[in-house]
Amino acid sequence: MFTTGLVLAAGRSSRLGQPKQLLEYRGRTLLDASLDVARASDFDQLIVALGGAADGVRATVDLHGVTVVDNVHYTSGCSSSIVAALAAVDERAEALVLLLGDQPEVAPSTVTSLRSECELGSGSVGVCRYDDGRGHPFWFARSVFGALEHLHGDKAVWKLLESGRWPVTEVSVPGDVPIDVDTWHDYERLIEASP
Repeated sequence: MFTTGLVLAAGRSSRLGQPKQLLEYRGRTLLDASLDVARASDFDQLIVALGGAADGVRATVDLHGVTVVDNVHYTSGCSSSIVAALAAVDERAEALVLLLGDQPEVAPSTVTSLRSECELGSGSVGVCRYDDGRGHPFWFARSVFGALEHLHGDKAVWKLLESGRWPVTEVSVPGDVPIDVDTWHDYERLIEASP
């Protein structure tokens, strides 16, 4: 199944006070680490949505093999990045996997499990079920792309997931939901937990 990966990295990092995409992580940047996960997941197409700190990201982050989409409406929430990126999704794509650019500890094996189970299942939406709750990455069949185009705000993807409009496949993943970095406390926890 032709699958597009989309990494959301357009946030303005308002709670952090500086571009979280460029925070140091394992000798590189946080976004580099998240893109490494996406590259290791063997997508047919890989897109990253940029907005806040886009110039710094372009100057610092390794973007080879990635289609870069500029989200000029990034201040209106992460849904605007999905809407902006959909125009760049290859017409052959039968599914879209959504990853967060500030969540570098997602394992490529998690992405592989999500894709495999969703491709074999009957759901139109897929979500990871960790030991402590649901979390990214998410999987969307092409039949949901039309609804994704009309999302607004920060939590709209979760509302779509919980709307009951589409069958949802939950994929069990051992361990807790990987840390996503929104605050300095999150970043400190990530660094402490990193080997």
